[in-house]
Amino acid sequence: MPKPTLILPILAVFLSACFVMESPYSTIPPGMWRGTLQLVPKKAMISKGGEPYQELSNNQFEEVSDGELPFNFEVIYTDQNNINIVIINGEERILLDEITTFHSKSTGRDTIIIRFPIYGTYIEAAFENGLMEGKFYNPARDPDYSIPFRAKYGKNYRFTQLKKAPLFDLTGVWETTFEVDEPDPYKAKGEFSQSDNRLTGTFMTETGDYRFLEGTVQANKMYLSCFDGSHAFLFEAKILEDSTLIGSFRSGNHYKALWESRKNLNFKLGNPDSLTFLKDGFESVEFSFENPDGEMISINDDRYKDKIKIVQILGTWCPNCRDETAFLVNYLKEKKPQDLEIIALAFEKHKEKDKAMKAIQTYKEKFEIPYEILYAGGSSKKEAAKSLPMLNHILSYPTMIFIDRKNKVRRIHTGFAGPATSVYEEFTKDFDSFITNL
Repeated sequence: MPKPTLILPILAVFLSACFVMESPYSTIPPGMWRGTLQLVPKKAMISKGGEPYQELSNNQFEEVSDGELPFNFEVIYTDQNNINIVIINGEERILLDEITTFHSKSTGRDTIIIRFPIYGTYIEAAFENGLMEGKFYNPARDPDYSIPFRAKYGKNYRFTQLKKAPLFDLTGVWETTFEVDEPDPYKAKGEFSQSDNRLTGTFMTETGDYRFLEGTVQANKMYLSCFDGSHAFLFEAKILEDSTLIGSFRSGNHYKALWESRKNLNFKLGNPDSLTFLKDGFESVEFSFENPDGEMISINDDRYKDKIKIVQILGTWCPNCRDETAFLVNYLKEKKPQDLEIIALAFEKHKEKDKAMKAIQTYKEKFEIPYEILYAGGSSKKEAAKSLPMLNHILSYPTMIFIDRKNKVRRIHTGFAGPATSVYEEFTKDFDSFITNL
């Protein structure tokens, strides 16, 4: 008869053969994922009008990406039940903490909702076996606006795993023209940094920058992309024999442009302080708009009397406005200026006032904004200009109006070159100096 002490080891071996330890993660596996947005419907897809989708075409450049915009993100568990997601674009990291997972009764599939609360956008996707499939939604743009989304677990490359030797180093400044086949093309300044096949950088225009772009150079082709919950940018170009670039630019599934570029280290855009100005006969701005609490706020209120003021023209849907808002909030925290007041005027894409007010309140809370944000109307620049008739126009979201203690406008800064650009540090120093001198 065997000794009783031998029974336990044998039983342990038997049990281990019958049972497998469950993963501590009941939903999405943690780690790196590769997401894609399909900006161009597949050929088999049918358009909203019921007709087969007709692709935009041109004779100068042939796309090979098929409109597939790639981006990377990391799933991080704060505990066994709570998920954070970090979107990666070049040097930028965007933390998302409003993540919901559930079993959908309507589809019978496990589902994840990833929210971008500042923009009011979200991704909803079914998930199974390291694969997510669903759509990205932007209700503020259009209640029916959506882009097919797909993501695979364990993939940390962006466009491709290939490493074809680049035929040209794109590092430097590039004089760029967008909409080259349209009646009114516009200029941009490309700033690229290349290391082997990896390419990062941005495009600056007179109204803002295209934020953090990341991609690759493969032989004579270059690719860049950005997805931040609002921007869904895809750039593709061919490097020609004369070292110039010709390519396509897609923004979401609603916009496409052709562009050309050539290296020009001396290229500069127009002065952002000269593009928006007061009409003849005006020295100041006056307005009175409502905040999310239902209070009417005027620039002539006692709170703003005898103080330096910045009027920030923005939209909560605007990524460049997000960069400018982060800068202003940090400036107030670090410098603690006693005689500076900021008033933001929000021009919103939501047609319903209650939805616009909710978006403004969420924006204010997420950024911990200590100053007033007032609802000034819809996002159409022509309509927005009617709210501030003393300006020649509203060319860009964002725009900053600097006002001295006597309520005279001293400067109007159009657009915002954010932290993805080479001029951001110079702007921060100039801003501090200008405010100090006021």
